[in-house]
Amino acid sequence: MDAGFIGAEKGLHMPATLYICATPIGNLEDITLRVLRILKEADLIAAEDTRNTLRLLNHFEIKNTLTSYHEFNKYDKADELVGLLLEGKSIALVTDAGTPAISDPGEVIVRKAIENGIPVTSLPGACALIDALTISGQPTRRFAFEAFLPRDKKERTRVLTELKNETRTIIIYEAPHHLKNTLKDLFESLGDREISLCRELTKIHEERLIFKLSEAINYYNENDPRGEYVLVIRGKSFEELETEARASWENMELNEHMQLYLDRGMDKKTAMKQVAKDRGISKREVYNLLLEK
Repeated sequence: MDAGFIGAEKGLHMPATLYICATPIGNLEDITLRVLRILKEADLIAAEDTRNTLRLLNHFEIKNTLTSYHEFNKYDKADELVGLLLEGKSIALVTDAGTPAISDPGEVIVRKAIENGIPVTSLPGACALIDALTISGQPTRRFAFEAFLPRDKKERTRVLTELKNETRTIIIYEAPHHLKNTLKDLFESLGDREISLCRELTKIHEERLIFKLSEAINYYNENDPRGEYVLVIRGKSFEELETEARASWENMELNEHMQLYLDRGMDKKTAMKQVAKDRGISKREVYNLLLEK
């Protein structure tokens, strides 16, 4: 499918397409030849911060027109840019660093472009969450990306509560001046999980530290956080979930446990079977214990 876009890009006139262009997150060598070409050939570059993007363009000796597209104008400006796309213009969308639309207002214009039948294609490249995950030493098959945790206390508590029993590897972005508080919140909500703290990715001082959350808190009480962080946290194992669930059932009276399932409409035989499964005992044991009571 992508071959169609590549072929069209090489023509005399680029089609009206929104190009999602990944840019380096630190090392300027981490930009693709395709992104460089699109940045040269697009009718317009929409950038999160035109000053940062201008430095990137100057480094690669690219001359093109820039316009700002950021968190504070993402709705109105998206309508304006979609209008230009509908007129036949091609637009390259870039963020300050990494892949647009990942923890970034780019998702708004992508959605609006799709709703208006405008082709959207992604030019892959650097992405901090993937870079951190691959060097974290944590399980990589399944992961949950939370970006920055909400600052609003109520919403933050809700998200952390949802993550408490998350079995997938959890990935969170954090700024250095918020890191200590975030580590404390994670420890209080998730327990003493293993965490990989990745910072200054792709740069000279790239670093990955692996701690228990309690150890990370102590470390940063003695060492000031520096640079932007990606936190990669080990998920809760299925064995831990089963152990916790079993403990919660054991604290419940057997009659109450049975009644819980009877109230849900189960017949006695099915309820007894489920109680036995919850408690890790045989159905005969459940039957005998109920008889005793």
